[in-house]
Amino acid sequence: MEETFGNYSVIGKAMPRVDARAKVTGEAKYAADIELPGMLWGQIKRSPYAHARILNIDTSKAEELPGVKAVTTGKDFNGFKWGWSGPTRDEEPFATTKVRYQYEGVAAVAAISEDIAEEACDLIEVEYEPLPGVFDPFEAMKEGAPLVHDNRPGNICVEYHWTFGDVDKAFAESHLVREDIFQTPRMAKGYLETPAVVAYWPGPDRLVFQGAKGSPYFPYRILARCFNLPLSNVRVIQPFIGSDFGGTKNDMTHCDFAAPMLAKKTGRPVKLVYTQFDTLTTDLRRHPMWITIKTGVTKDGILKATYVKAIADGGAYTRMSPLTMFLTGTCMTLPYELPNFKFDAYNYFTNNPSSAAMRGHGLYHSRFAADVQLDMMAEELGLDPVEIRLRNAIENPEPGKVYETINGVHMATCGVKECIEKVAEATNWEEKRKTKKVEGHKSYGIGFSAATYNGGTKLSAHNACAAIVRVCEDGSINYLTGASDVGQGSDTVCCAIAAEVLGVGLEDIDIKRVDTAFTPVDPGSYGSRVTVLAGQAAMNAAEDAKRQLVEVAAQQFSVTPEEVEIKNRQVFVKSNPQRNMPWERLVRIACYETPGKVIIGRGYSTQGITILGLADLSKGVGDIGTNYSFTAQAAEVEVDVETGVVKCTDNSVIAHDCGFPLNPPAVETQVQGGSYHQGVSAALYEEFKMDQGQTLNPNLIDYMRPRAYEAPMTKVLHVVTNDPYGPFGAKEASEGSCCSAPPALINAIYDATGVWIKDLPAQPEKVFWALKAQKEKKQRKK
Repeated sequence: MEETFGNYSVIGKAMPRVDARAKVTGEAKYAADIELPGMLWGQIKRSPYAHARILNIDTSKAEELPGVKAVTTGKDFNGFKWGWSGPTRDEEPFATTKVRYQYEGVAAVAAISEDIAEEACDLIEVEYEPLPGVFDPFEAMKEGAPLVHDNRPGNICVEYHWTFGDVDKAFAESHLVREDIFQTPRMAKGYLETPAVVAYWPGPDRLVFQGAKGSPYFPYRILARCFNLPLSNVRVIQPFIGSDFGGTKNDMTHCDFAAPMLAKKTGRPVKLVYTQFDTLTTDLRRHPMWITIKTGVTKDGILKATYVKAIADGGAYTRMSPLTMFLTGTCMTLPYELPNFKFDAYNYFTNNPSSAAMRGHGLYHSRFAADVQLDMMAEELGLDPVEIRLRNAIENPEPGKVYETINGVHMATCGVKECIEKVAEATNWEEKRKTKKVEGHKSYGIGFSAATYNGGTKLSAHNACAAIVRVCEDGSINYLTGASDVGQGSDTVCCAIAAEVLGVGLEDIDIKRVDTAFTPVDPGSYGSRVTVLAGQAAMNAAEDAKRQLVEVAAQQFSVTPEEVEIKNRQVFVKSNPQRNMPWERLVRIACYETPGKVIIGRGYSTQGITILGLADLSKGVGDIGTNYSFTAQAAEVEVDVETGVVKCTDNSVIAHDCGFPLNPPAVETQVQGGSYHQGVSAALYEEFKMDQGQTLNPNLIDYMRPRAYEAPMTKVLHVVTNDPYGPFGAKEASEGSCCSAPPALINAIYDATGVWIKDLPAQPEKVFWALKAQKEKKQRKK
């Protein structure tokens, strides 16, 4: 029997996805599926060097090849640069004077076939002057190191220095102070749909762009500036998206500029589709990071202070690094009470592909370090890992109250304590910790963790989003939004919110694909913002439409609008439900009878603008999120002590506070996906192997990812806190589980073997050598 939440007609229970039929039947069209009359194929010419000066680009041979219709280089863009914000605009559509990472684009070709376009790229002759490079932040920070950007001394991309409270005094007063260094790897986003785009110009000053973009209003603005067009003349039509997770499909890449420029030159549609090799060698990656964490606690394990020094490899360009480093630090004051905190962050340019946002953005790094170290300290103090977490967990604020951290992060709800308690009970934690299980050369262990993530992310630029609900004269409903569903199921949830408010069924709502010519503006799908912010816009738009219909019903029933309700497609008087009419009849009366109405509801999200105040990245204070989810997780592992191979068992349990589960099965699968796809992968498998800027494993065989049969059957428990800042009490779902899985697994490996793995991933060779060192140490003591 499906679990249901709340006394609602549509939300709080299982519901079919509104895009399910299109996807399972193959009707759904992705960017790579688009075919247009006269369409040309594009291809990117890429640099073989990680760092080199461009002396000359000769495209004449490529232009003479039969079938080639146009060639473009960076010079065609007249010095245009772009980036996340004004101060970070340091990247050109194509490199013009210097390449800064291997396979950076220097030119592009449009031809009548893919093969001809690829051949033409080979004919483009580029004269380079190779330059010495820097390939990790520790090289980059050395005095006299080669500069990735000549105007950025010391290769510093971004740095922050924050202090809250008196950290030194707190350390001096602590019973136990411990310092450790942890490392997180460079990771791929993991989507199977590679970046793809089709662009064409229906008029000399009108651009149409159809691309695999989770935030279509990003290219909408960037391309308008690039081609000096008014926003009204840039039309971005969003196809179905085969997942995103941040990175290139959320941000811009070479093909997004090449296709429009080549289409402009040829007067024909141009299509570019990246290969997996393109993606795995040039795509934006998760920041590799080195976290030095120093923590002081009392004899009872109560946190006194934490100091974090984070050093990150930002790659060749700034991209989202300022936000990454902010998130890495600011949410260290969650989910445990922390009275004193200091943070130093250094993000360096290197001659590696750029780093950027990825699911669990920023928090994944520091929560891994903090929650593993918490287990280390618990052991030194003789405390149980669950007990030390319960002693430090932030209490759920009373209704109407708000909890404020030392760095000005505000929360109206926090279910972390209940999450911890539920997981401990569900896993029979105390009993399992007492029982050490060993079978031959297999050792078994269980680990615990807790995590948080911000939902309804608010950036410093455009935050607003809107929705339109149009009630058609037959009672069916059009829902228009600029928010993007990249696979997470937000289209379904927002439709369900509109249906619940209007009192109709989910099947009555028809959602339109994002099209900037018609749909309201929206920042896009990132930072777990869609359900919280676009969901509020959907709710407000539906309430606006309902208000108009209720006024008509009130006239028909000769009552006030406050006395009318709509539920389950019936319109009735609250005090006398026998006075009623069907939904369709009310709509026809509203639309047809004199003077006749057009029922269009408009709604906006206000949460991103008005609640509590935006974060100040430079100072580390304020709210980057509208509200915050909380997660606790227990993971069990099997470790082969002879080979170092670690496997997850099927006994993993997660409790997740998403405020209110609007679609419980979708929440569960998202939490499971976050835990497995990014969490388990980060802990045990994924890592780009690099050598002097070259990616050594640019394929899905050598770049290790877990297979489907290796996925643990994670049980998900819901913790309902009904957050006042989310639609129907909702918060984000899943990014917290990306952050809870790695520490839970590393803690479980220690429970099984007695060795700590502080640099992810815990691949077999790392575990093997750690076990060997442990054995040799024991022998020396004898």
